[in-house]
Amino acid sequence: MGSIEAGLVYKTTSEIKGPILIIENVREVSYDEVVKIKRPTGEEVTGSVLDVSKEWAIVQCFGDTSGLDLDVEIRFTGDVLRIPVSEELIGRVFSGSFQPLDDMPLPLSTDLRDVNGGTINPAARDVPSEFIQTGISSIDGMNSLVRGQKLPIFSESGLPHNQLAAQIARQATIPGKEEEFAIVFAAMGIKNEEADFFRDEFEKTGALGKTVMILNLADDPPIERIVTPRIAETIAEYLAFDLGMHVLVILTDMTNYAEALRSISIAREEIPTRKGYPGYLYSDLATIYERAGRIKDKKGSVTLMPILSMPAGDITHPVPDLTGYITEGQLILQRELSLRGIYPPMNVLPSLSRLMKDGIGEKTTRKDHSDVSNQLYMAYAEGTRARGLVRIVGVVGLSDRERTWLEFADQFEQRFVNQGPYENRSIEQTLSLAWALLAILPKEDLIRIRESYIQEFHPTNKRER
Repeated sequence: MGSIEAGLVYKTTSEIKGPILIIENVREVSYDEVVKIKRPTGEEVTGSVLDVSKEWAIVQCFGDTSGLDLDVEIRFTGDVLRIPVSEELIGRVFSGSFQPLDDMPLPLSTDLRDVNGGTINPAARDVPSEFIQTGISSIDGMNSLVRGQKLPIFSESGLPHNQLAAQIARQATIPGKEEEFAIVFAAMGIKNEEADFFRDEFEKTGALGKTVMILNLADDPPIERIVTPRIAETIAEYLAFDLGMHVLVILTDMTNYAEALRSISIAREEIPTRKGYPGYLYSDLATIYERAGRIKDKKGSVTLMPILSMPAGDITHPVPDLTGYITEGQLILQRELSLRGIYPPMNVLPSLSRLMKDGIGEKTTRKDHSDVSNQLYMAYAEGTRARGLVRIVGVVGLSDRERTWLEFADQFEQRFVNQGPYENRSIEQTLSLAWALLAILPKEDLIRIRESYIQEFHPTNKRER
């Protein structure tokens, strides 16, 4: 063991297991402390302390450990992982370990923030109550996103969640307050072609000018995936609560994050729980999700949309299951809709935005929004029930009323849910389209909409006026 200016150096590594190093005979080492690991080439790789006792420390390495031997030099810095924050981060692209990927230097800033941060105190939280327009009818019309909300997207492998994530990032605005809005986009464990897709999409549409991108690739050390969402949240908190901006954080794919957490847990020989995940998966996800929200007496806000793929479409899988407990709703993509060529393949019936009621209405969207949404749900549910009957008795076996519901369901999917990946609909366009579809139904079946709204907004009444 030796001592240098930046911290203590140890050469007492007793075991190396993948990205995990066990160092013995350590003194005054802290959890989450940043570590510098010197490779045989002289290059230094960053790591952090995962676990510590009186005699040993477990270190996770944020880089390739191949070629390391037990004589490797480990330097404990005495500090946690911090990143420099400034307004210059907007428009930049970084790796999962916060290294620039855009051929520009790290931002110059004396303001260094601990990436682990902390969740928002419940007593300091303000109630989310302002509508965010994504330009996607199935979200804006029926599962509205509210400023400060945590609203995940549940997807499956092979579904276009990456394309949907890019579209939301491009189009998301606060109506009338576009200049205050910023995006923090973090991707974890994605392929090189997916990273190229995201960068090309953001650059060619100009969305990069309001975005901070953090890209962790599939061939990057899995351990980086543990840090990536925390870097994203740290940047978002600075932009929101220090600069007063309204920030939308998109994290994709949280299942890749959980897989990295599981691999670390296995390397640490922890006792696994459901499907091999560590018992602290719930609390770990909460330390990420609960950093989003609004704070009383603060102008800015952090809105979170984590995207996760459900293995084999299993919504009871630990990652979507636990995510559902922490967040305020879910948007569910369905393979059946995707196979029918519908984009985005959003199944609105099991989807839910628990805070929608607080963010819509006369002051934010339109006074008929809530009633129209409720009627769409009811009509589409009746239509899908009629579709199920067709499989048993055929179309000829349906009543006239059931055929009307069936026609509505087909038109609803083709005209309302389905839209182009570059089609940006305002909330007015979404509600007008909803009324055009509801005109398929007899007025006496519009039982979820108050009569005054039918008189004002129904297309036949408009034509008569």
